Amino acid sequence: MKWPLVDEIMSRRGSIMEHAIGVNYHDLERGRIAFDYEGLMDFCQYDINKIIDIQQQTKVGKTPLIELPNITRFGRSLAEPGYGATILIKDEACNASGSFKARRASLSAYEAKKRGYQGMVAMTSGNYGAAVASQGRMRGLDSIVVQETFDSFGRGQPEILEKGRKCEAYGAEVWQLSVGPELFYVALVLLEKTGYFNASLYTPFSVKGIESLGYEIGLEVQARYNRAPDAVLVTHAGGGNVTGTTRGLIKAGCTETEIIGVSVDLSGLHMASDFDFNRKSFTTGHTGFSFPFTIQPDRVDVPRNAARPLRYMDRFVTVTQGEVFYMTEALVQLEGIERGPAGNTSLAAAITVAKGLPREAVVVVQETEYTGAGKHPTAQLTFAREMGIEVKRGDPRESVPGKSIIIPKDPSQIRCIDIDMKLLRIRYLKEIVRKSEITSLEQFTENEVTYLGKEVNVDKDKVIDLINKALN
Repeated sequence: MKWPLVDEIMSRRGSIMEHAIGVNYHDLERGRIAFDYEGLMDFCQYDINKIIDIQQQTKVGKTPLIELPNITRFGRSLAEPGYGATILIKDEACNASGSFKARRASLSAYEAKKRGYQGMVAMTSGNYGAAVASQGRMRGLDSIVVQETFDSFGRGQPEILEKGRKCEAYGAEVWQLSVGPELFYVALVLLEKTGYFNASLYTPFSVKGIESLGYEIGLEVQARYNRAPDAVLVTHAGGGNVTGTTRGLIKAGCTETEIIGVSVDLSGLHMASDFDFNRKSFTTGHTGFSFPFTIQPDRVDVPRNAARPLRYMDRFVTVTQGEVFYMTEALVQLEGIERGPAGNTSLAAAITVAKGLPREAVVVVQETEYTGAGKHPTAQLTFAREMGIEVKRGDPRESVPGKSIIIPKDPSQIRCIDIDMKLLRIRYLKEIVRKSEITSLEQFTENEVTYLGKEVNVDKDKVIDLINKALN
């Protein structure tokens, strides 16, 4: 295959994307800043019942909602008398392909088949690629998965290699690249050359597919406990998980449920750095993705991102790598369930959240995922040591991402750290100001202020105050 020049392929980015998805993003623009977000979501015209029907055709959804009695008692042993909410997990490992990503891929595969595409292309570290390949296989579609896999020494992170094997097991053609900007370029070339559907993580098809997850959680908790979930903890990376789950909960009538995004703290590590690439033990659900995608949601492979985490997230917390490894083992030893690692990120935070709520409250960890050889703590920690990272027991707050992983000595050392939501909103608005070159509040139109209020989920007076702070 003859590879076009980078500038040449990037100059055709818009037309390639429009052909590969079919969304005319230009028609959704509303001036300098705003766009019709609900119009974008409505491009995927399926209501929640149709989504559930489509997913059930290909072994997706209606996964078990499991109460964790031993984990709950574990949390209550750390709480004050009368406190310690019941903790549940939604066992998304039971989906075809082994993760909630099957919900994301289901509508893309259905739509691609419906429109006559012969295959799909996805950029992913792997879980989503396996989901695309699995859903594509059931719809008679080919799949190409493009992965960032290696550093410049040819070393592959165990979890990414594990996911690549799973993609291939479902029949996907897997392109494994070294870390760097070529990922998007290669995907664009493949989309243009093959004419396949762009099964991007950030289209309305992908994000709307997750709505069934929140919807199921909402209905099941209300039916079982006669109350809405008090809090749902969602592993947060690119924002689609938070967005889709919350929209589904709202459709189930759970408008007061607190939505808590959870990420692994990898602060100080740059995700595009060849040096830092293999100095992390988590390939998704970490701050290297969640921070930039929260304040710059449109830094993706489509013109406008259907995932808008600030619209939906009430609280954002981080946990350390060591705490997630600890809870991965606790889930096995206390509940006899081997899952991980992504869902265990939220499980680590759930212990802290549950401690602060009364016993009658209900906390849901929104997903689990399958585990495998490369995902196990043993493989991850062995690789970390090979990369020169110190692994030891102690206080996890003393760990330094990329230099040390500290696994708690005592469960009382597990605690999540809150991220300042106001600061995140201001940083989002600063990006808007920078891109639009606006210098004063008076330059914003009424429609733009209204739009920005929805984007950061505050009322008009508060968003004006935040805009002023962003301008200064």
